[in-house]
Amino acid sequence: MQTSQPWKLLISGTVGLCLGLSSCGVMPSSAETPLTPEPESTTSPTPESSPARGQQLPIEAEVVLGDQTIQLEVASTPQQQAIGLMYRSELADDRGMLFPFNPPRPVSFWMKNVEISLDMVFVTGGQIIAIAHNVPPCIAEPCPIYGPGRQVVQSVIELRGGRAEELGLEIGDPVAIQWRGGTEEPRE
Repeated sequence: MQTSQPWKLLISGTVGLCLGLSSCGVMPSSAETPLTPEPESTTSPTPESSPARGQQLPIEAEVVLGDQTIQLEVASTPQQQAIGLMYRSELADDRGMLFPFNPPRPVSFWMKNVEISLDMVFVTGGQIIAIAHNVPPCIAEPCPIYGPGRQVVQSVIELRGGRAEELGLEIGDPVAIQWRGGTEEPRE
């Protein structure tokens, strides 16, 4: 039928455009909702956020996991969460990154542009609800997605790959995040 041809072209073009744009979108190594990056500034990137070495966020919290105190960089803004631990070539045993979610919600993480394997510890109500162990970097798209499905998550702690097992972490273990200034993370 001759009249359906323009519709086929329009639909094909739209689908092609969407697929092309999705490969350029910013999706966190963390939160599942794609984020729109802020407009680029005309100044050079700061050392704290240089793509060549990844972002280095301030230590704003700590948590005792197993018998080890882990110093936590806190990715609190959508932009910080979108970058997460991308482009970092190492993560010390006593370091991690905290992704707080307020309000708590289901989340998924991926490993696009992450150069090292990570453990992802999903926390709600002051306890571990899921652990993604030794998640490898994504080397080809589409990248696998990790998370506890539709479970509501209050925060995620990313550690060096294999660290959760070394610390003996298990689902149900208590987690008390201490913020600088001595306050404990609010529980549900």
